[in-house]
Amino acid sequence: MSTGPVRLPDSSTGAGRGRLLAAAIVVALVLVGGAFAIGRVTAPVVVLPTTTSADAGFARDMQVHHQQAVQMAMIIRDRTDDPAVRQLAYDIATTQAQQAGQMYGWLASWGLPQLGEPAMTWMTRPAPDGSEHGHSGDTPTHEPGAPMPGMATLDQLNELSELSGVEAERLFLELMIAHHQGGVEMAEGVLARTDTTVVRDLATSIVKAQESEIALMESMLAERQ
Repeated sequence: MSTGPVRLPDSSTGAGRGRLLAAAIVVALVLVGGAFAIGRVTAPVVVLPTTTSADAGFARDMQVHHQQAVQMAMIIRDRTDDPAVRQLAYDIATTQAQQAGQMYGWLASWGLPQLGEPAMTWMTRPAPDGSEHGHSGDTPTHEPGAPMPGMATLDQLNELSELSGVEAERLFLELMIAHHQGGVEMAEGVLARTDTTVVRDLATSIVKAQESEIALMESMLAERQ
């Protein structure tokens, strides 16, 4: 029996090239399959917010909160000719409409309905450290279904729609200052209750922007007293 060296397929022939190609494909499939399996084992598990989470509650409630800010901004733009007030109203309307769209998108991407628990339910639950807003000693001040902080009443909106000039500007600034303060409270509330990056990023930007606008509106209101 011959014990000479084993001959590899002659790659110069059609049959040899076919066998080499088939072997290469098999090796590639094995490597890809192994890499995929390792990736599945090592990839982090993404946990999406639930419908009763602070993330979902904040997204739903802050959309409504923002929509009223847009409504008030549109009212005052029709009730005043003051350039500074009209510019402020435009900035508020465009920013908060865009942010409301973001939050609508979150819920859709999380596979959650746009409607859920009664308003403010998520803020009746304590933060992980046991506090209401993440500060020791705070006590819950909200009830499920209660009005969101800073929201104007229907009577106030109707009054704003009927005024004009400086009177309308004063009421708008008073209402929007309170509205922004409520928005900051809600944003700080979710910051004490979430580790979701997109939620934390938006809530942080809301706190910074609205605190800055509160200071601006307080100075504008003082000029009109």
